[in-house]
Amino acid sequence: MELSGLQIFKYLPAAKKTANANCKECGCPTCMAFALKLAKGNIEIKNCKHIPEDLKNLVEKSQKKAQKTVEIKNLKIGGENVLYRHEKTFINPTTLCITLDCENSDFEQQLEKIKNFEINILNKTKKIDLIILKNCKENISNYTQDERIISYEDFKELPLKIIKDKDFNKTANELKIIREKAVLEKDENYSSPVCVQFEKTDVSSKKNLDILCAKSAFYICKYANMLIFEDFNEAMFSTLMLLRENIFTDPQKPLKVESKIYEFNNPNENSLIFLTTNFALTFFAVANELENLSEPSYLIVTPADGMSVLTAWSAEKFTAQMVVKTLKKYDFASKVKNKKIIIPGLLSHMQKELQTEINKAGLDFEIIIGTIDACDISEFVKNFEK
Repeated sequence: MELSGLQIFKYLPAAKKTANANCKECGCPTCMAFALKLAKGNIEIKNCKHIPEDLKNLVEKSQKKAQKTVEIKNLKIGGENVLYRHEKTFINPTTLCITLDCENSDFEQQLEKIKNFEINILNKTKKIDLIILKNCKENISNYTQDERIISYEDFKELPLKIIKDKDFNKTANELKIIREKAVLEKDENYSSPVCVQFEKTDVSSKKNLDILCAKSAFYICKYANMLIFEDFNEAMFSTLMLLRENIFTDPQKPLKVESKIYEFNNPNENSLIFLTTNFALTFFAVANELENLSEPSYLIVTPADGMSVLTAWSAEKFTAQMVVKTLKKYDFASKVKNKKIIIPGLLSHMQKELQTEINKAGLDFEIIIGTIDACDISEFVKNFEK
C-alpha cells in the first residue's frame, strides 16, 4: 500500500502541534510540503530529523517493492506493485513463451514459423516474447544469438516461481495468494515473478484449444507474469496478445494511434476522404468500416492526445487550425481531386468554422457532415455524391 501525503503528515510535528512544527530543517517550508514530497519519492525520509519510528517503518514498508523484476535479454518479467490496474497500472506485460524440443523431426520448421509470427496492435508489431529450446545438445549458441531464444538450462537458472498447470482452480488460487502476499504484505517469500507452465495438448481439437485459450486469458488477468506453452496456434496467440495489450495499458493514459493520413483499399485522387482524431477506439471503429467498403478511401487522423472527437473538441485539442495544419503537413490538396472531407456527425457544429479556416488557408476543400456512428458509414457512402 502506498502512503499518501496526508497519511504521512498525520505523523509529523505540525499535525501533532508539537515542538519543531514547520521547522524548515528538511529544506521544505512546511511539514505538509515535506509529506507531499516524500509521498511522491521526491525527498528522502532522513531529511527530517523529527520523524517518529512508527512512520519510518510505514514508509519503509510502503516503498518496498512488492515483486522483483527479472530480466531475460531485452525482456522484463514481474515488477508488479498492485492487485488491480486501476490502482496505478500494471507494468510488465505477461511474457508469452513457447518451449520447443530440438529432437523433434519438424523442429526447424516449427522454430521458423514461431519466429516469423507477428501481429500489428496499435501500429506496434507484436511477436512471441521468448522461445525455450530443450534437448539442444549441439550448436545451441547458433540459436541463442537471437534475443528471443534461450536454452532450457539457462531458463531453469532464472529466479522464477514456476507453477505447472494441472488443475485450473488450484492454479488460479495459488496465483491469487502469491500476488496478495507480495502486494499486501510485502512478503519476500512471494516476491519472485510467477510463471505458469502448460502441459502439451492437442490444439487441433477446438475444445482443447478453447480451454487452453480461456485459462491463459484468465492467468494473464490474474496474475501470471509468464505463460509457457508446449503448443503453438496463431489464432490463440493473436487473441492473447490483444487481451494482454488491453490489460497492460495505463488506464490514466488514453490509447492513441499515430496522427497521419491512412489509406484503405489503394485509394486514388478521386477516393473518399474521412476525418477523425487519433483516439484508438474511434480510429479502429472507423478503419474497420473503411476496410470493408467496396471503394477506396483516405482517413485523415489529427493529433488530439488520444481523445475522442467530442472530448478533444471540448478540451480544444481538435480545432480548425489543427485540421488545416494536418492537411498542409502532408500536402494533401496536391494529391487529390476529390475535395470533399467527411467529418464525424458529432462535430457538425464545427462545419462553418472548419470551412472558414480552410478557405482562409487557401485550400479548396469542402467540409461534409458524416455519420455519428461508424457503423452507419457504409449506408452513408451509398447515398454520397463526390
